[in-house]
Amino acid sequence: MSGVALTLLFSILLIGLPIGFVLVLACGLEIWLRGLPDMLLAQRLFTGLDSFPIMAVPLFVLAGDLMCESGITNRIIALADALVGHVKTGLCQVTIVSAVIFSGISGSAVADASALGRVFIPSMEEAGYRRDYAAALIAAAGVLGPMIPPSIPMVIYSLIVQLSVGALFLAGTIPGFALAFALGGIARITGPSRGGNRTRPRRSRAERLAAWRGAILPLAMPAIVLGGILGGVVTPTEAAAIAVLYSLVVGLFVLRTLRCSALPRIFATSMMVSAAILFIMGSANIINWLLTTEQVPQRMAAWVIGTVESPALYLLLVNLMLLIVGCLIEGLAAMVVLVPILFPIAQQLGIDPLHFATVVVFNLMIGLITPPMGLLLFVADGIARTGLAPILRQLWPFLIAEIVVLIAVTYIPSLSTFLPALAGYGR
Repeated sequence: MSGVALTLLFSILLIGLPIGFVLVLACGLEIWLRGLPDMLLAQRLFTGLDSFPIMAVPLFVLAGDLMCESGITNRIIALADALVGHVKTGLCQVTIVSAVIFSGISGSAVADASALGRVFIPSMEEAGYRRDYAAALIAAAGVLGPMIPPSIPMVIYSLIVQLSVGALFLAGTIPGFALAFALGGIARITGPSRGGNRTRPRRSRAERLAAWRGAILPLAMPAIVLGGILGGVVTPTEAAAIAVLYSLVVGLFVLRTLRCSALPRIFATSMMVSAAILFIMGSANIINWLLTTEQVPQRMAAWVIGTVESPALYLLLVNLMLLIVGCLIEGLAAMVVLVPILFPIAQQLGIDPLHFATVVVFNLMIGLITPPMGLLLFVADGIARTGLAPILRQLWPFLIAEIVVLIAVTYIPSLSTFLPALAGYGR
C-alpha cells in the first residue's frame, strides 16, 4: 500500500474509529490512488463473505446467546461449585471451572466474560474478595473461550487458511486446559491476600450428583457439535445450525426458561455481534487483496526465509509482533490481515499448521486483556465499575501466567498436535 493510504490507516485508527471502517477507508483511498474502478471496493468486500462455511460464525453466536438466555449459567456454576467450591480460594476456582464449561457453549471470550462477570463479580465481593481482583480474574478467564471448542476465532482461522475446523478445535483443547490450570494456580497463590480466606465444606455425593444431572443439557451441546464434526457426520456450518436448534428446543420445551417474546431481542443482539465480526472479515479481505496484488506476502516470505533460518526464532518474532499488535488492534481483525502473510512463511519453515494456528489464536486472544485496546478489560470494568487502573494492577499475575503458557505452547508443539494426530488428522 502507498504511504498516503498507510498514513490514513494509522491516523484514523489512533482516533478510535472501528477497525472495519478504518480498513475500508484506507483501502478505498488506495484503490482511488491506483486509478482502479471504485466498484472493486464493494466487490472485494462481498467476496470476503461469499463462503458457506462463514455461516458457522453467526450461527455459533446465536447458539451461545440462546443457551445463555435459557438460564444455563446457574446450572454450570452449580456444577463447578460442587466440584471445586470447597478448595482453598474455592470461589476463584469455581469461576475458572465455570469459564471452562461455558467456553464449550459460547466460543466467544466476550460472551463468557459478560455472562460470568455479572454473577461472579458481585458474588466474590460478597465473599470478601476485592472487587477489582474479581474483575481481573473474570477478564483473564475470558481468554479460555476462544481456546476450548467450539471456538469462533478457530472457525475464522480455518476460513483464512483452509484448515479443518475439527482439527483446529482439537489443537486448542490441551492449551486451553493448560491455561485453566495456570489461572487456577495463580488464583490459589494470590487469592488469600485479596480476601479469599474463607473455606466451605465439601458437597455431599447426592449434591454432586444433582449438580451433574442439572448440567447434562448444557454439557451435551459441545459434545454434539464436536462429535458431529470429528465424526464426519456434519460440516461446521451444519453443526452450528444443529447447536441453534438444540438451544431452542432445550430453552423452549425442556427447561422452559426461554420465552418466545425474548427471541426477537436475542436474534437482534446476535445479528449485531455477527455483523461486526463479518464486516471486519469482509473489510480485511480488501487489504489482503491489495497486498497480494503487490506481492507483499511473497516478498516478505523471501526476506524472512533469507534472514531467519530457525523455526524457533521465527515463532519468537511472531509472538513478539502479535503481542504488540494485540494491544492495538482487535484480535479477529489482526488475524484476518496478518495470517495470510505469516502462515505461508511458517509453512516454508516446516512449522506444523495446527501448531502455528494455536500459537496465533492464543497470542491474539491474550490481546483481549492487554491495554489500551483489551476488550475484556472494558467488559470487566463495565460490570465492576472500579476503573481500568485497579483492574490492571490485579491482572498482571494472570497475564504473566498466560504468557508462560503461550511460551510452552509455542515450543512444545505436541500440546497442539497430539489430539489432532490421535483423531487421525495430518496422517
